[in-house]
Amino acid sequence: MLDVVLSMTPTLRFLVSFALLYHYVCCDTGFCDNSRGEVDCSEPAINNYVISKTDVILNAIFACDCLEKDEVLVYTVATEETDGYVRYLDSAKEFGIRPNVLGFGQEWKGGKDIRLRPGGGWKINLLKEALQKHKDETDKIVLFTDAYDVIFVNNLDEILKNFKATGAKVLFGAEPFCWPNPELAPMYPEVKEGKRFLNSGLYMGYVPEILKLLYRKTIEDEGDDQLYFTEAYLDETFRNSIKMKLDHTSTLFQNLHGASTEIEIYASESKEKKTPEKYVVKNYFTHTEPMIIHGNGFSKLTLNYLGNYVPNMWNSIEGCIKCKERTLNLTNKPAKNMPLVYLAIFIEMNTPFLEEGLQKVYNLDYPKERIHLFIHNAAKYHTSLVKNFTEKYAGDYLSFKQILPEDGTPEWTARDLSLDQSAAKNVDFYFSLDSVVHLDNPQTLRLLIEQNRTVVAPVLVRPGKAWSNFWGALTKDGFYARSKDYLDIVHNKKRGLWNVPFVTNAYLVRSSIIKRYDRSILTYNKPDTDPDMAFCRALRELNIFMHVSNRVDFGHLINADNFDVTRAEPEMYQIFDNEMDWEARYIHEEYQDNFAPGRVDKQPCPDVYWFPIVSRRFCNSLIAMMESYGKWSSGSSYDERLEGGYEAVPTRDIHMNQVGWEPHWLKFLQKYVRPLQEKVFLGYIHDPPRALMNFVVRYRPDEQPFLKPHHDSSTYTINIALNQVGVDYEGGGCRFIRYNCSVVDTIPGWIMMHPGRLTHWHEGLYVTKGTRYIMVAFVDP
Repeated sequence: MLDVVLSMTPTLRFLVSFALLYHYVCCDTGFCDNSRGEVDCSEPAINNYVISKTDVILNAIFACDCLEKDEVLVYTVATEETDGYVRYLDSAKEFGIRPNVLGFGQEWKGGKDIRLRPGGGWKINLLKEALQKHKDETDKIVLFTDAYDVIFVNNLDEILKNFKATGAKVLFGAEPFCWPNPELAPMYPEVKEGKRFLNSGLYMGYVPEILKLLYRKTIEDEGDDQLYFTEAYLDETFRNSIKMKLDHTSTLFQNLHGASTEIEIYASESKEKKTPEKYVVKNYFTHTEPMIIHGNGFSKLTLNYLGNYVPNMWNSIEGCIKCKERTLNLTNKPAKNMPLVYLAIFIEMNTPFLEEGLQKVYNLDYPKERIHLFIHNAAKYHTSLVKNFTEKYAGDYLSFKQILPEDGTPEWTARDLSLDQSAAKNVDFYFSLDSVVHLDNPQTLRLLIEQNRTVVAPVLVRPGKAWSNFWGALTKDGFYARSKDYLDIVHNKKRGLWNVPFVTNAYLVRSSIIKRYDRSILTYNKPDTDPDMAFCRALRELNIFMHVSNRVDFGHLINADNFDVTRAEPEMYQIFDNEMDWEARYIHEEYQDNFAPGRVDKQPCPDVYWFPIVSRRFCNSLIAMMESYGKWSSGSSYDERLEGGYEAVPTRDIHMNQVGWEPHWLKFLQKYVRPLQEKVFLGYIHDPPRALMNFVVRYRPDEQPFLKPHHDSSTYTINIALNQVGVDYEGGGCRFIRYNCSVVDTIPGWIMMHPGRLTHWHEGLYVTKGTRYIMVAFVDP
């Protein structure tokens, strides 16, 4: 340690020595309030001080109450570290404010659920005791704030200046409600502007006057602090004796309950373009910019929203400024030392593209031996798929538990069970995933853990839509409301870490809160409430923050609203609802290569073009759709499906409209075929293309083995080979008679495109064995 100190500059050596001296003094004398976690008295911690940066050392020096030299003494009461408490300290730190935390580590004695019931007298008694050592310091000023629902948005110099400008010796924040005794409302002095009634969450005053106020009467720990201060304020003689006033216009103190609609947050423009803007809270009703914000009562969600931006939390240049604070680092961490995770997958509905979704879960870049896997499958349709997945992969995980559809377990029961199981496994994190989630980013789990928040969800959106897995705001009834920044977050115009009131589908929970609360408190089961809404409501009531992150792209959501499993190959019908996933499964992996610069297109015959367009899975699915329908035409010239009933060149076929796939095919034609046509038949543009005859043809030796020479009634014709020559059938192909050119080595998933009507008279060659399937469309007849 001595070598390290000697290697420092003289100035730094002085600071280190000074820090160590007072560190030892504070620890040995017990004068320091270690509840803030700023003074660690262990030997390793002391060694760390030596190698800390200068600003950290100075923070350690001023962490001791015994060294407090400021004109303003800042106090708060907090018994435990919560998300709100951490946010409070972060906001204070932003302005160099060091609150004295009273009651930390003790059991709360101020009454139960003081949001709804009177209580908080213990805060008065704690402050009484703390101020005894300052009772003779008449020039000192006390600033008291609540801790869990307060943020600072300005510095002490500005707060002090504005306090002195009021002329008050004691100043309290004001609100629009007379709590906890509305009958006292008529006794309040009338006000010309602003809020009329006292709120006890924020107040400020000179030490002598504050002590007179605190010692005016005795109060039980479970008594109500707001009632205590209200009675003092309503005593006109006493009020005047200590110059007690209320901040009616929120010049310093903004209590949000009943005033949330008056509050706006705006970005203060910087004169220099490269300098990031800063967000400011303004009360447009009183035309003031409050300096301390209090989310009292039922206004905590408003405070959470404001806290995403102030103080200095986010700007358009740096993005999320505080995102990297308090994070974990899993880089190069050995697998055996990685946090334990309980991964719970919930398949509560028939879900398209679940196969790919589950595969992406398995592909997460996280050691499987550190994951306990739980699956609740309530969808019988997916039984086989889930069975295949678990038989293939479940053994790779640390443990595996499954609830099957036949078990009949309700969703909320399964979810509560997964919480209990995670607690029993003593994991570090609980990761909940619904079947509609596709985690396209394999780093998702790792990144969420590293973010190190109590509850954090990846922002997931239905592609091209505003539908996401979080809500930016709530109605009074607890349902969806759109926050002002919702669309900016959903569409990644603003990236960061956002405190929101509701998350669903995918979220990571620190297991300590699951272990702390039993299922009567933290539960998915509330009458007449969706399980996720019940869970998030419980989190909100416990003042546990839910964050969503869009710092990077994590994945997307599937739309399962119109997934009809009564159809054969139901995913084939999802081109409208889940276009991105449809494309990933059914479009040929080399399709985009068709448009590569310098690519030479294949022409097996003059003006006949050949392109890879759909996957082998598309081909198999289209065949399955047709064979499941099974009503192949007779191959005769009479066809009741056509207007007039006559077919000049009949085939054994099924039309797309017979299986309900006509609009889907036209969408396919417009998006995937038309660009190819415009590439090779230059100058011909018809958007969208029209096609009245779209069908799958079946050739068999015992049915219709060939097709006679003909012209197509089209501007151009396309056909897609759906199965493989030499494997599924023998013979077959197409001969263009004018050029005496045949295409027989067709490839499944490749599209052949040629002009219709006049030039390309052609015939279907004999199929000698097996069954040949092709998809045909006459485009722009």
